[in-house]
Amino acid sequence: MILNKIAAATKKRIERKKAEAPLEKVKQAALSMGSLTGLPFAAALNKPELSFICEVKKASPSRGVLVDEFPYLWIAREYELAGADAISVLTEPDYFRGSDDYLAQIKEVVSLPLLRKDFVVDAYQLYETKIMGASAILLICALLDTQTIRDYLAICDELGLSALVEVHDEREIEAALTAQAKIIGVNNRNLKDLTVDIGNSIRLRKLVPENILYIAESGIKTASDIVMLRQAKVDGVLIGETLMCSFNKQAALAQLRDAAVRQL
Repeated sequence: MILNKIAAATKKRIERKKAEAPLEKVKQAALSMGSLTGLPFAAALNKPELSFICEVKKASPSRGVLVDEFPYLWIAREYELAGADAISVLTEPDYFRGSDDYLAQIKEVVSLPLLRKDFVVDAYQLYETKIMGASAILLICALLDTQTIRDYLAICDELGLSALVEVHDEREIEAALTAQAKIIGVNNRNLKDLTVDIGNSIRLRKLVPENILYIAESGIKTASDIVMLRQAKVDGVLIGETLMCSFNKQAALAQLRDAAVRQL
C-alpha cells in the first residue's frame, strides 16, 4: 500500500533529521517562538463563503510529475492574487517531490496562512513545522491512532498551530471527533488504492457537527463540483492538481470561486 511506503520513507527521513538536530533542540526552538495569535489558518477558513486552500506541489503518486518547470514562488503569489484563503505546500520529498525549503521560502513572499502537507509520523515534525513558518499541519487518521492524534493536537495548541485532521471514512471521522479535531478534511482519494470519489465528502458531511470546519480534499475539478460541495454545506475545499495543471491559475481559481459565490 502506497501510504505504508510513504510512512516508512518518512520515518527514515525524520531519523536522519534527528541525527542532525535532536528533538529537544528543535522543540525548544519551536516553543521559544511563541504561539500564533488567532490561529490564522483556522480564521481564514471560518467565514460564510466557501474557503479555498490552493496547493503547491510538483508531483503525486497517482499522476507522477505534474509540471516539469516548478516556479513555486510564482505559483504561490498567483494563488494569493487570485483570492485563495490559504496555501498548502507539499514538503514530502520522495513521492511528491516536495521540500521544506519550498514552504520556508513561500512564507517570505505571501501573507496567506500556510498548511504544511506532509505525512506526520513523529512529534518532531510538529515542532519543525512551527520553525518553518507554517500556520497549520496535516494529520492523517490513516497513519495515527486516536490517542496519538489527541497528543499531537495538544502539541499544536501549545505551538499555536492549527491541524487539518484528514479522514476518508466513517471510522476515521469517529477517531477525529474523539480526538477533538477542530478542522476535519475528507480526502476523496482513497490512499490505499488512489481511486477518487468526490461524493465521499458529500456522504460523510452529516457525520460532522457544523461547529467543526469541514474541508473537501482531492478530485475537485469543475464549477459543478464546487456547486455540489457547497450545496452539501462543505466549508472549504483543498485543490491541488486541477490548479497545478492549469496554465492560467488565476483564471482557473476565479472560475471556481465564482461558482461558490453563486450558491450563496
